[in-house]
Amino acid sequence: MPSTPRVEDPPEVGRNREEPNDGDGEEGYSSDLLDHETFNQLLEMDDDVDHDFSKSIVWHYFEQAETTFQEMDKALSDENLVELSKLGHFLKGSSAAIGLKKVKASCEKMQHYGNMKDETGTESISEEDALKKISSLLEKVKEEYKEAETYLKNFYSERDDTDNTKNTDEKDSSPTEKD
Repeated sequence: MPSTPRVEDPPEVGRNREEPNDGDGEEGYSSDLLDHETFNQLLEMDDDVDHDFSKSIVWHYFEQAETTFQEMDKALSDENLVELSKLGHFLKGSSAAIGLKKVKASCEKMQHYGNMKDETGTESISEEDALKKISSLLEKVKEEYKEAETYLKNFYSERDDTDNTKNTDEKDSSPTEKD
């Protein structure tokens, strides 16, 4: 079985091409975005170099997240804190499963706010305060999600491009029939 590329391998995967280093001194752009250990465990489940298994899980996550954000928007407009807490909990778990650290952390805060607790889940806050915090947090978590989505799509695109280049090279070097 071919070796699985590790996510922390810069420069191939370590940085979204459109984004600069985030300036936090960490190696690679994705260090605060992605839990490399968790994501690498997902990659190790792949049976092939195409990463079909992990890619299908990640693409399913994208679909789930988009649906969940729509449900969060509705719950926020309905001022339904209980539903917002449940949705935050759900997306927190899905995000953790593929290693999305920022999204997971924001969803955990949303879960706490939905339970009318502060961001740590220890102190009570008012319903009005919870709704205000969730309103701004929801916009933030959507941005974090888009950042993660772009990073992961680039990751898989680079894998696909590498595979296509190999296939093209093999075709180019194969003998052709002459007329």
